[in-house]
Amino acid sequence: MLALAGCGGGKKSAPADSSGCVPVQNPGTSARTRQPPTTKLDPSLKYDVTISTNCGDFTIRLDPLRSPNATASFASLVQSGFYDGTLFDRITPSFIQAGDPTDTGTGGPGYTTIDKPVRDTSYTHGVVAMAKTGVQPPGTAGSQFFVVTAEDAGLTPDYAVVGTVVQGLDVVDRLGKLHDGSDQPTERIEIQRATLASFT
Repeated sequence: MLALAGCGGGKKSAPADSSGCVPVQNPGTSARTRQPPTTKLDPSLKYDVTISTNCGDFTIRLDPLRSPNATASFASLVQSGFYDGTLFDRITPSFIQAGDPTDTGTGGPGYTTIDKPVRDTSYTHGVVAMAKTGVQPPGTAGSQFFVVTAEDAGLTPDYAVVGTVVQGLDVVDRLGKLHDGSDQPTERIEIQRATLASFT
């Protein structure tokens, strides 16, 4: 099981409940694979990934200078629709995690990248980083990612940082409260669509 972080496709068929989420059907799980990207993101541009869920939307500003390989991969997966119809499968007091199409905690795109984090990397409120297993080298990234909801998650610098939430942090914080004390979400939180925008 991934040390940090990993089902969707439902339609908005009912009003939002007290958690602010619109109930969705369980779409099931399926393995998905992709080819790794062949180019990096242009560091002179800005890249925003908007994660649209049945519980609200939030936007991540990518940081290609910090993790060129992981951000290129993350952007490529978004553009290919890899994340659409997947679930947030882990919610802890410190972070929310998604990106596993199999909903098992072990799924990925069929490849990994590495961007070794610098020694003083910290995982503070709104930081988005890639999850990995405990045996993988520092900075290994597949498709699973986590968003920090605590002021400081207190993690060692082992996880490639891909960006920071720049819009919808209130949504992230609300999602961070939907857990049962054992890292399991109390609501079905679906990534209905992830989109990438670039600009100067």
